Amino acid sequence: MRKLSLLILGAAIGAGGATMVSQTSLLSGMSAVAASADTYRQLSLFGDVFEKVRTDYVEKPDESKLVESAINGMLTSLDPHSSYMDAKSFRDMQVQTRGEFGGLGIEVTMEDGLVKVVTPIDETPASRAGILANDVITHINDEPVQGLNLNQAVDKMRGPVNSSVTLKIQRKESKDPVVVKLTRETIKVRPVRARAEGDIGVLRVTQFNEQTYEGLRSGIEKLTSDIGADKVAGFVVDLRNNPGGLLDQAIMVSDAFLERGEIVSTRSRNAEDTQRFSAKAGDLTKGKPLVVLVNGGSASASEIVAGALQDHKRATVLGTRSFGKGSVQTIIPLGGNGAVRLTTARYYTPSGRSIQAKGIDPDIEVLQDVPDELKGKDETKGEAGLRGHLQNGGEKEERGGSSAYVPPDPAKDKQLLAAYDLLHGVRKGAANTTTTPN
Repeated sequence: MRKLSLLILGAAIGAGGATMVSQTSLLSGMSAVAASADTYRQLSLFGDVFEKVRTDYVEKPDESKLVESAINGMLTSLDPHSSYMDAKSFRDMQVQTRGEFGGLGIEVTMEDGLVKVVTPIDETPASRAGILANDVITHINDEPVQGLNLNQAVDKMRGPVNSSVTLKIQRKESKDPVVVKLTRETIKVRPVRARAEGDIGVLRVTQFNEQTYEGLRSGIEKLTSDIGADKVAGFVVDLRNNPGGLLDQAIMVSDAFLERGEIVSTRSRNAEDTQRFSAKAGDLTKGKPLVVLVNGGSASASEIVAGALQDHKRATVLGTRSFGKGSVQTIIPLGGNGAVRLTTARYYTPSGRSIQAKGIDPDIEVLQDVPDELKGKDETKGEAGLRGHLQNGGEKEERGGSSAYVPPDPAKDKQLLAAYDLLHGVRKGAANTTTTPN
């Protein structure tokens, strides 16, 4: 089972991507390592097979597609997050990281040859149509998805703004498929939504794109002004079902709540390539109590933020165990030929924890009440459930995902309500004390 994630009309930032963009070419940006004689023999074998397919296949193949498929096959054999992006996919990814793109507003993955919904983006056609996480898309405009790769399926869901697309969806334990007709829109992703709940500021962070830190900063300023700086009881940072995004944005968001100390370190194959990122002075909330919400859909960049604030005891992490994606992907442009998305490092929290295939365990676990019709469908497999994932101390030490269900009605959201109680002192926890990061 091959898994890969991207946003409709977005690109392969994907579910849980902590991504860096390299400005170097593939050859100049990577250390050259002399290949062994056996490697050269294998490359010669590849050339022989390629030539045989090119000349003798029953129909004339597209030679460029053969090469692209071979490259992508090599990369996807490494881990679930490495892949090749052609020029178009690379352009789409650049658009998405800027925070605006056209499409349906749905994040998907390929599983067992079908397109599976990871999560709909808030306030988009997919969200308004009632598409749910774990829905399986079997047909697009009456054409079966089986046999298509993820990029091909996504292309079929693309189209001009105001045009329509019909999806046939199969839900687990439901006999009859659900048919949904969607009208494509320009998707403007607001990565941060801020609202006041009495004397508490709630910051819902949905992804980490180029706009995330600025959205967070302006949200904190507005909430502080609206509630009153002396009346703010604290802030809730809601990272539930946030699949991740740009590494630098995760660092900046963490830094927004810290005065000093390490935020995250990235460690590559070569020890000399280790990088450490530290906070600068200036907590935007002036040390106000903080609760961070996570669940099984919180991945990568979300886990960097949660791990940093947890290790520094700056916040209480509340919810269920996170996804467990502890690797960093570098986007390496290939001139006009697209880009390689390559796993180049693992990241570690300030205390030296790797959450790869383990996740962040909350300080306070709070389980949601899941509706009967969704029970069993709310659980994510987590990084540990992805075929070919990077190992972390052996399978016995790895842990699967957890529930990713968030009630649509905030009044029934037990995790959010527990965060309010914590900030109001009804529950005990680190959020009720102001601490100085070490």
